[in-house]
Amino acid sequence: MQRVTTSSPWPAPRARTPVDLTVTLPGSKSLTNRALVLAAIADGPSVVRRALRSRDTSLMAGALTALGSHVETGGEDWVVTPGPFDRDAAVDCGLAGTVMRFVPPVAALAHGSIDFDGDAHMRNRPIGEVLAALRSLGVAVSDGDRLPFRVTGAGRVRGGRVVIDASASSQFVSALLLAGARYEQGVDVRHDGKPVPSLPHIDMTVAMLREHGVEVDDADPHRWTVAPGPVAARDHLIEPDLSNAGPFLALAALSGGSVTVRDWPRHTTQAGDALRGILTEMGCSADLSDAGLTVTGPDRLQGVDLDLHDVGELAPVVAALCALADGPTHLRGIAHIRGHETDRLAALATELGGLGADVTEHDDGLSLRPATLHGGVFGTYADHRMAHAGVVVGAAVDGVLVEDVATTAKTFPDFAAFWAGLLEESPAGRAG
Repeated sequence: MQRVTTSSPWPAPRARTPVDLTVTLPGSKSLTNRALVLAAIADGPSVVRRALRSRDTSLMAGALTALGSHVETGGEDWVVTPGPFDRDAAVDCGLAGTVMRFVPPVAALAHGSIDFDGDAHMRNRPIGEVLAALRSLGVAVSDGDRLPFRVTGAGRVRGGRVVIDASASSQFVSALLLAGARYEQGVDVRHDGKPVPSLPHIDMTVAMLREHGVEVDDADPHRWTVAPGPVAARDHLIEPDLSNAGPFLALAALSGGSVTVRDWPRHTTQAGDALRGILTEMGCSADLSDAGLTVTGPDRLQGVDLDLHDVGELAPVVAALCALADGPTHLRGIAHIRGHETDRLAALATELGGLGADVTEHDDGLSLRPATLHGGVFGTYADHRMAHAGVVVGAAVDGVLVEDVATTAKTFPDFAAFWAGLLEESPAGRAG
């Protein structure tokens, strides 16, 4: 866990009165990148409508283009034309776990050698289970279980049964499922290990495969079978990124104000939808209507006892909000977020504690007790979710300086300007 030092940390703006805001958020990174992968191996062109334009999605578009697809990203709607994967290529994963994990099973279908690397920190993130699975399916993969690595494709993959331990990331399962229909025998993925985290993301993958006409059997726990066959071309309309809604809804919660997020879907596989229940437990009201989701904050925030195993990506913002609550909190079931962009449990304990929070780090979570917070520098460790946590605390506490706030571009371009603009316009303004 290495702190990123910037010459001038960003002063997080305060919410000194209850906010009254309506926001429109960029599209979901998880949906956009899955849609791009499926479009690249489909049987015809597809359109990804309202695609998120961010570093992670640009890296995915670049990776698929390097393999041989054509991804037109000039407008709000991105057109993907599958191409022959018939070349040697280099893939830059940056800090995008979806690129590092989802693209190698696709690269295995190529005629050529595909080299993968990324930002320095990505060399610490787990990928070994996916690489081992590909080797067991007959794919030539260089030795090792971290970046950098090489996948040498022969234009076909045998496929079949594979056993993996996906307890570190649900993306290990999704990676194999997304490409599996193009394997000669499909793919039969069986998990053997501790419970798989972030199961909603696997549900998202399965749902999107079915939209493309792919037959998926997920009836048995810890087993997912994809039948071999074509991937039909389909257009996707990308939902707002509900996990990115976290800091905005937290703003309503901590200020005792109201925030509406437009276009919140009534039915979704996104993990961020859990924010409705989490914030309600903390004393907020959450109303889902045709206008979107409206969260109104209470006079006093309540502490909570939450198992966030399935929605670990929400933990940084939830922890920041709980550091401001009037009662004790215990967040558990999230040991796996130690393997995200940084060790998020250690980072949250360090940075919240540095601002005066009474926080205890556990193997699989955090405990927080009421305390008076103060200003200071909040490190982000090149992690967009840590930056979100920092701005949430900064909205309630004077003098919080967020290091490397630009890391939010991973999933939300121009986040800092957007956030500051909201607080400049509140309580009467509207943004979006």
